[in-house]
Amino acid sequence: MTALIYHMCRAEEWQAAQASGLYSGSSQDVADGFIHFSTAEQVVESAAKHRAGQAGLLLLAVEAVALGDALKWEPSRGGQLFPHLYGPLPVGAVRSARTLPLGADGLHLFPAFED
Repeated sequence: MTALIYHMCRAEEWQAAQASGLYSGSSQDVADGFIHFSTAEQVVESAAKHRAGQAGLLLLAVEAVALGDALKWEPSRGGQLFPHLYGPLPVGAVRSARTLPLGADGLHLFPAFED
């Protein structure tokens, strides 16, 4: 589908993942049974809908192909296909982890998306 997919996480969750080598997701991901990802076209809306006003977030850019069969593309908001990872995220699949600062309106300011 797409080479890079994106996930927003708390900085402390990412620090713990780097120490262990695996990221298991947020408490919401754990409750849902998969780690939520978005494409570059979806992530800004996802952030506004689910993470508005939350400081201390990072944007993880992840190599989709590195996740193998554990990554499923499933319909969600408006029938769009969203990437869901059924299992932990290997730290080695993450191309970058960048800070997501908040704007004055409480929405996140996104860096340029990677190719």
